[in-house]
Amino acid sequence: MQDLVNLATSLDTGWTLIAAALVFFMQAGFAMVETGFTRAKNAGNIIMKNLMDFSLGTPIFWLVGFGIMFGSANSVFGGFHFLADGVVGEGYDWTTLIFQTVFCATAATIVSGSMAERTKFSAYCIYSMIISAVVYPISGHWIWGGGWLSELGFHDFAGSTAVHMVGGVAAFVGAAILGPRLGKYTKDGKARAIPGHSLTLGALGVFILWFCWFGFNGGSTVALSDGAAETAARVFVTTNLAAAVATVTVMCITWIRYKKPDVSMTLNGSLAGLVAITAGCDVVTPVGSAIIGIIAGFVVVFGIEFVDQKLKVDDPVGAVGVHGMCGATGTILVGLFAYYSGNEVAPTGLFYGGGAHALGIQVLGVVSVIAWVAVTMTVVFLVIKHTIGLRVSEKEEIMGLDKPEHGLSSAYADFMPVVPSVLGTRAAAKAAAAPTATPAQAVPVTKISSEAASGEHKLSKVVIVAKQSKFEELKNAMTEIGIAGMTVTNVLGCGTQKGSPEFYRGAEVDVTLLPKVKVEMVVSKVPVETVIEAAKKVLYTGHIGDGKIFVYEVENAVKVRTGAEGYDALQYDD
Repeated sequence: MQDLVNLATSLDTGWTLIAAALVFFMQAGFAMVETGFTRAKNAGNIIMKNLMDFSLGTPIFWLVGFGIMFGSANSVFGGFHFLADGVVGEGYDWTTLIFQTVFCATAATIVSGSMAERTKFSAYCIYSMIISAVVYPISGHWIWGGGWLSELGFHDFAGSTAVHMVGGVAAFVGAAILGPRLGKYTKDGKARAIPGHSLTLGALGVFILWFCWFGFNGGSTVALSDGAAETAARVFVTTNLAAAVATVTVMCITWIRYKKPDVSMTLNGSLAGLVAITAGCDVVTPVGSAIIGIIAGFVVVFGIEFVDQKLKVDDPVGAVGVHGMCGATGTILVGLFAYYSGNEVAPTGLFYGGGAHALGIQVLGVVSVIAWVAVTMTVVFLVIKHTIGLRVSEKEEIMGLDKPEHGLSSAYADFMPVVPSVLGTRAAAKAAAAPTATPAQAVPVTKISSEAASGEHKLSKVVIVAKQSKFEELKNAMTEIGIAGMTVTNVLGCGTQKGSPEFYRGAEVDVTLLPKVKVEMVVSKVPVETVIEAAKKVLYTGHIGDGKIFVYEVENAVKVRTGAEGYDALQYDD
């Protein structure tokens, strides 16, 4: 019998530790989302902040946070138990410590995105440690540590309020005190879109978070024995269903409102569904989770628009809408949709005849935690602002935080202005050993005086700016009429129509720089009119954005290898 008990305990511990590892990997997800939804010049800074959230939060939570959260001093404050002494071994174990450590880090990292691109790194480290040491542990004690909300019956299974709303409220307070990014709002208060530099990174982050959320919610059973496996399976179903339904809901809403399905907002919709279901994933039915997902979809779209356009609080990644608003909404909805207690049917939600008592407790808990976090973080941010400073200078913000804060020219080395030698010593040695031509050995530059070079054939430069999708057709058309060479560049730009109207996270992009291809060629033998007609034939669609053709006079052309000039410089060798 004892062997069975030991086996069950080992199974429960193993399950919780695996879940803790998944929750830790959420740091990578948050890092990718925040990096992708912000500009490339701040990518290194964002990565560093997410790294330090966990690296600073881990020892701080171990030193003081865990004792405050799980101590038994009273129902408001757990007490000081430094180094987790007196808590681990007295009702809690090392598994609880690591599981709660990764949850604490999640609450802290939410703030990073909303205050991105203009916050001092030193200031960020300070308030991140304060969240981990005091703010998260105290409200966590109320909810999970045997505090007063727990005694009332407040239900937040995996942290819609305890983790996500705490981070979302702190994010709102910080972004409001910090102020918007330069250029975010016009003089008349209209919100301008500042698109992130990589939706690919943002999408990768969302998929990582969705995957890890199965550990976040499913692992909160902290057991698989004694029927907990069935609860965990139901948690997986409700978690996944709410996220998927919220994603579809946001896609439909943005398709109707913005005339196109907004990619970044839809990615936020996935996270909104995950956040909203986290509080009640163990007690709601699949139908209830789908409804919660739909509600979360509406909350995140209109919540992000409200914060951005009405409150004028600049939140680059939508953390306030996703974590703050959807965290509060999902927690309150437990009072409407709660149907299970463990594996037993025990309807306590208002919609199942449970009355308004549970709903009232959920609302009380949400309001209380909002008040606690808002007051404490306001004090923290104001103290930092008036001491070491909270925001970087305008010059540093324009430059991007990678260089002034971390000495990093670019987080994307391949796109640095001066490309370093990265081929290795073997390539460098080979280049050094290669024979170098001296001026005497080089082909002499001989001016060729032919009728062609003396002015019979006029030299003209033709520049064509067109859609990238049309390049292959254009290249083939030019080859058919005898064009000897061309220079091709991928560019961004817009014509007199300033690009087609676009929306990014609900805000209209004032001037859209569209991706184009620029083809440059100097012609002589082939008449310019022939080039223009051939180009127009393949580029024309009749719609805005077909492109433009520019023609310039060219004084001369020189082929470096042979010294041929003018007409002859443009001809193929015999």
